Amino acid sequence: MPIKIPNSLPAAKTLTDENIFIMTETRALTQDIRPLKILILNLMPTKIATETQLARLLGNTPLQVEIELIHTKSYESKNTSQEHLLSFYKTFDDVKGSRFDGMIITGAPVEHLEFEEVEYWDELCEIFEWSKTHVHSTFHICWGAQAGLYYHFGVKKIPLPEKLFGVFPHTVDYKNPILFRGFDDVFYVPHSRNSTVDRAELERIPEIKILASSKEAGVYACMTGEGRQIFITGHSEYEAGTLAQEYFRDKNKGIDIKVPKNYFPDDDPTKAPVVTWKAHANLLYSNWLNYFVYQTTPYDVDEIK
Repeated sequence: MPIKIPNSLPAAKTLTDENIFIMTETRALTQDIRPLKILILNLMPTKIATETQLARLLGNTPLQVEIELIHTKSYESKNTSQEHLLSFYKTFDDVKGSRFDGMIITGAPVEHLEFEEVEYWDELCEIFEWSKTHVHSTFHICWGAQAGLYYHFGVKKIPLPEKLFGVFPHTVDYKNPILFRGFDDVFYVPHSRNSTVDRAELERIPEIKILASSKEAGVYACMTGEGRQIFITGHSEYEAGTLAQEYFRDKNKGIDIKVPKNYFPDDDPTKAPVVTWKAHANLLYSNWLNYFVYQTTPYDVDEIK
């Protein structure tokens, strides 16, 4: 089934070229199907790239999905044109009267700041609180996961001695967690962050269940009871070249950054990266949409509470 996106969203051409079934708003008006309504709070500076990455994964499932994009009004993006934001994005004020089957809260490059120092923290707290009654399942990514764990459970982020950067092997923490149904015994996930969360602290919170982790990268996935809140510390949505772009960007700025682990063949950045995570990324998002959104959300989205 297709993903419904705005008629002229830049992601449309990319996804069409990749044979991902998309449906424009115009065509969707003729369909008699209630699509899953997924809200995406995009906190990333490279908004168009993130839109495309997430739309690619949400569109590669048997379910019809309609996405709504929002950005913070308390912080003005310096990397995305106002024309793009005005054309395709709303603010929280525009959508807070609605309910959504699912919501994705992305990461953000603000790890060097305490949560309360982030310009849009108060607005984000309002969204976190609102999500508990207006979203059936919320999927937090990377810094968004750390921020969500801090807001909902008081879990603090811990600075790392050096950036966790690369593609790392992971395993599930108990047999057959539904979110990881169909995964191999070992699966790979990209990470790019300067902080982490303490596993022992998470284990002391009765509402939290740890689902998957890595010896090098720490806790990767955890969630609350019925999956109303899911926290993912890595970047399964990353494209083949995303870590390379980050590496060369920082290198060109004179930042002392190591080659991302398990990414370039022979750790040689002149060689094309090897993608080892794409299949599991598609399965992760498919499982989330199927088991934690589609199968349990009310048919009438206004009944979500």
